[in-house]
Amino acid sequence: MRSLLAASDDCIKVLTLDGALSFMSEGGQRVMEISDFNAVKGCLWPDFWQGGGNADAKAAIEAARAGRSSRFQGAANTALGNPRWWDVQVSPILGPDGRPESILSVSRDVTELKRAEERQRLLALELKHRIKNTIAMIQAIANQTLRSGVELADAKAALMDRLKNMGDAQDLLTQSVWSRARMHELVARVVMPQGEADRIRFDGPDVELSSKCALAMSLALHELTTNAMKYGALSGEVGRIDVAWTIDRGANPPQFRFAWREIGGPVVSPPSQAGFGSRMIERALAGYFAGTAAMEYPPTGVIFTLVAPLEALTAD
Repeated sequence: MRSLLAASDDCIKVLTLDGALSFMSEGGQRVMEISDFNAVKGCLWPDFWQGGGNADAKAAIEAARAGRSSRFQGAANTALGNPRWWDVQVSPILGPDGRPESILSVSRDVTELKRAEERQRLLALELKHRIKNTIAMIQAIANQTLRSGVELADAKAALMDRLKNMGDAQDLLTQSVWSRARMHELVARVVMPQGEADRIRFDGPDVELSSKCALAMSLALHELTTNAMKYGALSGEVGRIDVAWTIDRGANPPQFRFAWREIGGPVVSPPSQAGFGSRMIERALAGYFAGTAAMEYPPTGVIFTLVAPLEALTAD
């Protein structure tokens, strides 16, 4: 029997009817990280529990004294102060007269299960948050696209194109468990497939973006590339695009600097009115990155710049 109790990872205890510890299995001492049971023998068992677990332990003792079994889960530290979660079964031990003479308590360590449940809960909250943000962005894109005054067929094509780009960005995020996306991968996926690879150059340090910044940057890059193919550097035979980003750690706070430059395309002139792309790039992108964004139209080619606090890139 002693070998059996020593082999079990359950903490098996016998309590007096007052809730004092009178016995603890060797396996129980091991999982509770107790080196000398005499140091805790006689202590009141509910005192080991924290928060609601203390009240649950007292209620379990009262139930056992009345001849009933009960079960609860609660938090209690080991003797070395390490936090643990326990699933506890408490039952009366009956004497010859059929009345409770002591109490059996069996505690099983369920810490990993609780951590998994917490991760699942956080994932569910993240999924809810992500879906709400995605729907809000789709609504904004649809609203701005349909208000732009273009023909219905053109508006439909533009809307579907933008939604496809959002889907591609979501694919990139799912590969990293919907949390982060790397700047290099984002630029390569959004910009490169739409133009000629030898006419688009990009360079910058390894930077991660939060999901919201990744979606906003993806849409901005899509608009910039689409405009470059229709009217800018990629509309002819010789133009090119340089995309570069840097981190200025000397600034206070450290800054992320992004620049899109079109070179060698048709002569550029400022548009008579800002379209959806320009509004989204300058306002929405700056808002998501908590920074400043600007579109410039020198004759030599469009220039877009973004300056934002480095910490904003990964902020939730």
